[in-house]
Amino acid sequence: MEEVLRVENISKSFPGVLAVDRVSFSLGKGEILALIGENGAGKSTLSQMLGGVFKPDQGQIVLEGRPVAFISPNDAIQQGISMVFQELSLVGSLSVAENIFANRHPSGRIGNIRWNELYRQTRELLQRFNLELEPRKLVKYLSMGQQQILEIIKAISTNPKVLILDEPTSSLTETETAYLFENIRKLRQQEMSFIYITHKLSEVFQIADKVMVMRDGQYIGTRNVTEVTESDLVAMMVGRQISNLYGAGTAPTQGETYFSVEGFSAKGKFQEISFDLRRGEILGFAGLVGAGRTEMGRAIFGIDPHDSGQIKMNQKEVRLTSPEEAIQNQIAYLTEDRKGEGLFLNMPIRENLVAPALRQFTHRGGFLSGRGIESFAKESIQVFSIATPSTSQKMLNLSGGNQQKCLVAMWMGIHPQVIIFDEPTRGVDVGARAEIYQKLREFASAGTGVIMISSDLPELIGMCDRIIVMHRGKIMGQLPRRDFSEERIMAYAAGIEYKPASVSPNHEVGHG
Repeated sequence: MEEVLRVENISKSFPGVLAVDRVSFSLGKGEILALIGENGAGKSTLSQMLGGVFKPDQGQIVLEGRPVAFISPNDAIQQGISMVFQELSLVGSLSVAENIFANRHPSGRIGNIRWNELYRQTRELLQRFNLELEPRKLVKYLSMGQQQILEIIKAISTNPKVLILDEPTSSLTETETAYLFENIRKLRQQEMSFIYITHKLSEVFQIADKVMVMRDGQYIGTRNVTEVTESDLVAMMVGRQISNLYGAGTAPTQGETYFSVEGFSAKGKFQEISFDLRRGEILGFAGLVGAGRTEMGRAIFGIDPHDSGQIKMNQKEVRLTSPEEAIQNQIAYLTEDRKGEGLFLNMPIRENLVAPALRQFTHRGGFLSGRGIESFAKESIQVFSIATPSTSQKMLNLSGGNQQKCLVAMWMGIHPQVIIFDEPTRGVDVGARAEIYQKLREFASAGTGVIMISSDLPELIGMCDRIIVMHRGKIMGQLPRRDFSEERIMAYAAGIEYKPASVSPNHEVGHG
């Protein structure tokens, strides 16, 4: 295969951190190379050097046989390397067309934008990818999945020789992911090359030709996808074998029913949601994007209003009209958007860790106990294995996996009786995933009920005692552990009735 990109002994340091250490690899024309590794392995720094964000401290980048050096991302684009970042760069107040052709609008002699031509080019590009979007539509009205696809189309519109995709499916449904993969394969046939960064190892086997592993800033190895297993890749990533990612399988839950939601509805979001939770149970909620799972979790916690229904704790009705009331009733909600809603990124770790439980660290006079906060933060860092040089480190400087562990640790400070965890391992590497799963099992073993909302079916199947599936705001069905299968869950998620041969008397399958 003809080589399109070669990286030779490239390195990059930041104060106190050697992020990329003498990494070398090559990429063939029309090849899809998956790049994997734990958070902090150096994947993002490497890709940002290739994309013109950072300048390498040493080494060189060779593109189509010619050494290149980039002074900016735009310079990298001009020379043939485009990158789609994990954090979207679209402007919500601008149209689809304006975002795709930002700073590249077709213009007239006096610099005026030729709007008809802009919309025509946009329409042609969208049709090329079978995407039914109105070029004039404002981006803020698109779903997260549509915005992610649009970001990729924007990068493709520059006709790059190499396209770097950083966690491109983190906000996509299974249907949107399949659509993306179909278009990547088409572009590969046109000899476009890809570096595909992902935490989802299943995607490596679906889309990549080769897989490259990094660990602690160093190159570990490159393998043909056909020659490795998921276990082989995990061992390369973490430097050790993880025999069972999800921990020990759970036995049938024996705890009493102590938390229940009855007839919960919010117009346009979810309808007549009813379920019980037992002590020590891990209860999963599955469904496609838009099924109403997140909206339900937010309403239970009091973030968003609901129209009808009630919540009972220990057989007594509780009113949860605000997060403060939920916290007082020892209910924790861990949002799917840890950066936007879950953490205070510009504040130190210690302030984040005590945020939901500040009253526990307040003296009678209303003053905070600095010593108590510091002690709690240090203990949490140790218990949850959070990698940080100190409690004063800003949250934004931690890897995604360590941020997620901080999110778990901060909510454990209220000693929750019920934990609602929305997408517990989104954007988290395999090592941190195993640690988070272990913590959730420990909470359940201690009698805490866990409600897990997840789009990752293997995660739900591996962790849960029971799974409730939602479709368009309604409960479509419930499955006890013995009836778990991806086929059954997806049937319910798509709104298709599915009746297994045998039904548990305690967990009936059917409409909720």
